[in-house]
Amino acid sequence: MHPQLERNLLQLDPWCQTFGNKAGRGKSVLRSIGKEVEICSKDQSSMDHQTIVNNSRVQGALNLFQELLEKLTHEASLTMKKVIISKLHVEAAMTLKRQQKWVNTTKRLGHVPGIEVGDTFRYRVELCIIGLHSHFQNGIDYMEKDGKILAISIVDSGRYANDKESSDILIYSGQGGNPMVGHKQAEDQKLERGNLALKNSMDAKTPVRVTRGFQATKVTSQGYTYDGLYFVDKYWQEIGQFGTLIFKYQLKRIRGQPKCNLREFNESKKSKVRWKITFNDISRGRELNKPKKSKVRMKTILNDISQGKEERPIRVVNTIDDEKPQPFSYIARMVYLESSNWSIPSGCDCTDGCSDSVKCACVLKNGGEIPFNCSGAIIEAKPWIYECGPLCKCPPSCNNRVSQNGIRFPLEVFKTKSTGWGVRSRNYIPSGSFICEYAGELIQDKEAEQRVGNDEYLFDLGGGMNCLESQLNSFEAMDDLQSSSYKAKDYGAFAIDAAKFANVGRFFNHSCSPNLYAQNVLYDHDDKRMPHIMLFATKNIPPMRELTYDYNYMVGQVRDINGKIKKKRCYCGSRECTGRMY
Repeated sequence: MHPQLERNLLQLDPWCQTFGNKAGRGKSVLRSIGKEVEICSKDQSSMDHQTIVNNSRVQGALNLFQELLEKLTHEASLTMKKVIISKLHVEAAMTLKRQQKWVNTTKRLGHVPGIEVGDTFRYRVELCIIGLHSHFQNGIDYMEKDGKILAISIVDSGRYANDKESSDILIYSGQGGNPMVGHKQAEDQKLERGNLALKNSMDAKTPVRVTRGFQATKVTSQGYTYDGLYFVDKYWQEIGQFGTLIFKYQLKRIRGQPKCNLREFNESKKSKVRWKITFNDISRGRELNKPKKSKVRMKTILNDISQGKEERPIRVVNTIDDEKPQPFSYIARMVYLESSNWSIPSGCDCTDGCSDSVKCACVLKNGGEIPFNCSGAIIEAKPWIYECGPLCKCPPSCNNRVSQNGIRFPLEVFKTKSTGWGVRSRNYIPSGSFICEYAGELIQDKEAEQRVGNDEYLFDLGGGMNCLESQLNSFEAMDDLQSSSYKAKDYGAFAIDAAKFANVGRFFNHSCSPNLYAQNVLYDHDDKRMPHIMLFATKNIPPMRELTYDYNYMVGQVRDINGKIKKKRCYCGSRECTGRMY
């Protein structure tokens, strides 16, 4: 290793010790392989407390931003003002900054606590709120260290002609002199500010964070994805598209990090090569070649596993082998016992939609406020959510009718490498969005015990609250729940069996670091012994990322029909993985 590089790595030891790696278990460090540098993982049995705190702080700041943005958007719609949505983004972000709600505000080299490779953000201002990149527009962020400015982060948003030579090499254009920015006259770029900072980072061998923007397509929304840490390998000058001199920088990705997939494709009409970001199922991407030369075939097994029972078709794909899902009867709604006997709850009288916290009976059940925002995203996790029911006078478009309206995102079932079948969305999913219900056959616990030999699809409703509590950290609501009068109880002896009768919910895998959580919802009855189990997103989820929730098994507590303790290994691959599901 170069002596200067070795000295800088020693100076950056705190960064080396805390780099987040979703695909590996434990903390990560740098090591040298000849002249190369890669990130490797230290063995760690569980996630340390500080990492949990950092993740919670970042997610909490993003949730506050989304709530405020929703509020500003709603207020603008009421006043009938024509407001540019990007201005609302900035207004929301600056309001949070004045309230000192931004996190990771101290500039730093390397990894930012609470942010991991592959994390996706819908708006550019979110990068500033969480400390990933401090500029709303400038693509190069830098800091002063030992009398020199060093680049700490770049955002490839498409304003300049940047190219990706391979999955680990980024060619980045310098800043300045672009007539498309500010409608000014083109001029030669100067070796100052961000351009000088990148050059100094190359000399000092310090890492630079790279965040890549992706444009909206027919199946994806516009957004930004954190791509990890790079070293500036070299730089040069060349004539740009406007006839002026520009700086070009070659950045090389540090080895050992999880990858986002980059898929190259041709536009047949323009014959130009462009880049499109996609994601694989467990955040360790692989580079895909052009479609004509690709070795990976996307084989569609079924065009719609729901057979038309869902509003959106749910296709099944397999790029691993020729296996097909085991046959079952698809249902879009729960199958209840013939002996089930409950009364439909009395409804509200809100003919124009529910909003009045004093008059609306359903709002009062939810503690005085509707649990969803105007986009249908859940505001916070609660022990119980009460949606408007069949006897309510409000229309189907009521803000308090969300999960009962079914699946909104284009889901697909796919074969994973190590955990069987899984589920992902072809669209970006904002935090708090409803995904689907865990639907199946409602059975009594006594019958569930008889099915213990085939219990892979059993969801114990008596333990549903514990499952909720274990995942509330993502919403920063654990303290509120524990301090409330609610305590987890066994509300009844029922379970949901999705072995024979089920919807797409049967294919969602367990993860020790889930991006969904199970929420108890009531709307067509008030019997807490048998709530609807609705899955909601705990964070922003990029397209094609596997959707998972915590099964909440207790190690040493699962037994077979003979009473012997069962053991099952966990292959979720997350950093927090304990190695055992039960």
